[in-house]
Amino acid sequence: MFLQTFATVFITVFLAELGDKTQLATLTFSAENPNRLAVFLGSAGALTLAALIGVLVGSQIERFISPQKLKMVAGIGFIAIGIWTLWRS
Repeated sequence: MFLQTFATVFITVFLAELGDKTQLATLTFSAENPNRLAVFLGSAGALTLAALIGVLVGSQIERFISPQKLKMVAGIGFIAIGIWTLWRS
């Protein structure tokens, strides 16, 4: 079960992060700064902290909102952001 959950989360997050603004910002920092190890560690640390916050908040929010409703709210949020993005362009 652990390995299946790990693989699912890893693949989903990895694919979601490819080409997003965080990766592009890291790419830019790396191009501008010769200390690539510092760029990597700073970026990895920030993403790890953001993931930790997500896990901690997610483990607490499920007490108040069912996972089904949380998925629905997240889906509606993504759709709203997509419509807003299309509207602005």
